[in-house]
Amino acid sequence: MTARTADVLLVGAGAMSSTLGVLLKQLDPSLKIIMVERLDHVAQESTDGWNNAGTGHAAYCELNYTPKKADGSIDTTKAFTINSAFEVSLQFWSYLVEQQALPEPSNFINTAPHCSFVWGQENVDFLRKRYETLSSHVMFKDMEYSEDPEVIRGWMPLVMQNRPASQPFAATRVRYGSDVNFGALTRFMVEHLGKQSDFDLLVSHDVQSLAKQSDGRWLVNVKNKADKHLTPITAKFVFLGAGGGALPLLQKSGIAEGKGYGGFPVSGQWLVCTKPEIVEQHAAKVYGKAPIGAPPMSVPHLDTRIMNGQKSLLFGPFAGFTTKFLKNGSYLDLIKSVNLGNIGPMMSVGANNMDLTRYLISESLQSHESRVKALRNFFPDVEEDDWELSIAGQRVQIIKKNPAGGGKLEFGTEVIISADGSLAALLGASPGASTAVQAMLSIVERCYKDQLATDAWQQTLKAMIPSYGKVLSDEPELLSEVRARTLSVLKLDPTL
Repeated sequence: MTARTADVLLVGAGAMSSTLGVLLKQLDPSLKIIMVERLDHVAQESTDGWNNAGTGHAAYCELNYTPKKADGSIDTTKAFTINSAFEVSLQFWSYLVEQQALPEPSNFINTAPHCSFVWGQENVDFLRKRYETLSSHVMFKDMEYSEDPEVIRGWMPLVMQNRPASQPFAATRVRYGSDVNFGALTRFMVEHLGKQSDFDLLVSHDVQSLAKQSDGRWLVNVKNKADKHLTPITAKFVFLGAGGGALPLLQKSGIAEGKGYGGFPVSGQWLVCTKPEIVEQHAAKVYGKAPIGAPPMSVPHLDTRIMNGQKSLLFGPFAGFTTKFLKNGSYLDLIKSVNLGNIGPMMSVGANNMDLTRYLISESLQSHESRVKALRNFFPDVEEDDWELSIAGQRVQIIKKNPAGGGKLEFGTEVIISADGSLAALLGASPGASTAVQAMLSIVERCYKDQLATDAWQQTLKAMIPSYGKVLSDEPELLSEVRARTLSVLKLDPTL
């Protein structure tokens, strides 16, 4: 059987693979790229609009990105990292809009002010300290803070309806926060790739095996799920961007760098409201504080969602426990992922995170009434019948070995790359698609070092991402210039 050949094989047709594909095609249009997707459409798993919150994660409102240190100060390390990474995404999307590779921005990104809202004196003191710490830096200089009920009512009317005046509360806002339909964005990027020469998309194709050949190429066998036909593909470079499905594929690859990794699957659910008279009263993403014992991904928030021009409200997430790695996966995924290399770390994490496991199980067993009760903290006048439950996508958190030989549960994302740079995989969840461009740039930097050193690649990268090679947090003038451009091109700042 004659194998198909490619320079680049992208496994998974989600936000990560599509971003890497477009980046590489912009850098070298002659690259032959094949994208393989196990489902029959693009962006149907975690990338799909209803399978995530659609928050353009910039650390403006997510309180879990700014934990309080033991001395009472605010740890801003993660906030600055995420904000810088999202600025890179905004620059890349702006470039693609200007090049007409993406359509009118409102088709995939819209303004949704990013707000934090807390109640109780201790939480108010924390939010005030967070605001003072972040807003003193140029990256967060536009953040607003208030404890005034009327000011906050102007930002989030539903949240303030019939709220007890005696209760201490506070809020922050960044007016140019965003709601992103990552499913639409991904489909537009794949559509653009489809118009380029030497790009093929194979949907309903499942990776059966992948193995490194003596000539340095990868041989990947993919099966057509419709007719069971097996197609061998040889590729110089393979990217495993299959969301929760990336871990089993990484294990199949056999690369040393992937040994010892395990996965902890978490499901999610949302309450959704589509009643126009309610939806029109809320135009923001309002984040609170996570309950004690909840994973960072479970920070509660009441969101404006805009998909295909239609507005709705979303509240959650409500976490749940499952053994699936993908929404369209198998209940055997977790069991099949266990091997001699990761069983130690996985057992260690299981033993040390029983509170988390119990929390996830209790969340999944909640009644509609109890979920609405949680929503009532954000919307005091909520009516149960106005909200329906929607099942979100699957997330697989990373389990990795720690120096002591046990396991550590990670809630971020991580890129794993083989020693020779011929294979890369992305594991983890939050902040996910918002920082896809930065994550994929790190792969380009490590896997295409020689090409990246050329003037042609450097010039193209700086055209796509003007801040490339710079640290935006250290370049206030460049940050102002870059941010003004992206907010204008993507139409995110109503004051411009």
